[in-house]
Amino acid sequence: MTKTTTKIFGAALAALAMMPPPAAAQPAAWIAQVARAIAAKQTYPRTAQMRGEEGTARVKVFISASGAVEKTELVAPSGSSTLDREALALPSRAGTLPPPPGGATTVTVPITWKLL
Repeated sequence: MTKTTTKIFGAALAALAMMPPPAAAQPAAWIAQVARAIAAKQTYPRTAQMRGEEGTARVKVFISASGAVEKTELVAPSGSSTLDREALALPSRAGTLPPPPGGATTVTVPITWKLL
């Protein structure tokens, strides 16, 4: 290998090592704890209620080794922009989540709103 190839390969390995492990590598009990902590802070936006909007948004949550929510990404929209905005804000409102046993990670959680 040339020096340039070695540097590029080394940089790629370093970047890969910094990526959080997938949630599948985490225990199911921990994933359930995270989902419950997020669900405990869920509210139904009033404007969405008044419009009769329902749906399920899937949100990818990036969690640090200490349990802090670093960022969120919308993986699958609910069909309502109001509910999608709420879904993205919800994990941060949950505060510090249970620390992941395997270090920093991501987990995708479904967040559902249904009118009764």
